[in-house]
Amino acid sequence: MDLQRLIDTFNFLDNWEDRYRLLIDMGRELPELPDEARTEANRVDGCTSNVWLETTISNEHPPRMFFTADSDAFIVKGLVAILLKAYSGKTPQEILNTDIESLFDDLGLSQQLTANRRDGFVAMVKQVRNRAQAVQADETAGAPG
Repeated sequence: MDLQRLIDTFNFLDNWEDRYRLLIDMGRELPELPDEARTEANRVDGCTSNVWLETTISNEHPPRMFFTADSDAFIVKGLVAILLKAYSGKTPQEILNTDIESLFDDLGLSQQLTANRRDGFVAMVKQVRNRAQAVQADETAGAPG
């Protein structure tokens, strides 16, 4: 399901109980992150639940960043699924240009999630953006002058 279809589906659902169920189902559909990826280096600081985010960078120019992630909390896994839909497979510049706050608002999540979950989502976004900035900086440093 692409982002626009996700927004349409969320808007179609009448109540938050149904939306939470969809969020949980999205989390359940995520592939299991291997134990070797559940490292401290991949752990997202700022999340109340445990969240691990692994990054793979393609060799193409500009590079594309692919993310896999997991959490030990069902709703957070659903938020991880949204994050992956928004960012995985994009170039660093596309990631930095993505307005995730608008997406969060379009899905109505800003009003419905607890402050801790909202803060955790912001921490995940920050980590993705930091990694994109680092890859972009490496690309710029390695570019012929």
